[in-house]
Amino acid sequence: MSELNDLMKKILMHIYKFGPDNPWYMARRLMGESGWAPKYSEDEIDNTCRELEKMGYLIRFQGALKRSVTSSVKPWLKVKARELDHKPKGIYYDLSKEGRRIASQLYKEYKKNESDKNIKRK
Repeated sequence: MSELNDLMKKILMHIYKFGPDNPWYMARRLMGESGWAPKYSEDEIDNTCRELEKMGYLIRFQGALKRSVTSSVKPWLKVKARELDHKPKGIYYDLSKEGRRIASQLYKEYKKNESDKNIKRK
C-alpha cells in the first residue's frame, strides 16, 4: 500500500464511498467536493485510474448504473439520472476485491484522522 500516492488514495476512497465513477466527474467532485470547475486535471485522474487498474485495484465497470445518483452529485442532476435509459458515456471505474479491501482501510484511517482533527479543534 506504500506505493500509492495521495491522488491514488483519494480515488480509491471516493469510489469506495460513492460507487463507480468516471475520471471526468472525479476531477470535479473527488471525495464529495462540489463545483463545475475541475479541482484536478482530468488527464491526471484518467492516468491514475489506468495505473490503479494495472495494479489490480480498479476494474472497468460493466453493467447499469443505479438509478439514484450518488450523493456527490448536485441535486439538479438527479432529474437527469431518472431520464437515463443507458449508461452515460465514458469509462466508469469500480473497485476490485483487493481494491475494496485497500480502500476500506484507507477510508477508516481518513475518517479517524478527520475525527481526531475535530476533537483537537474543540
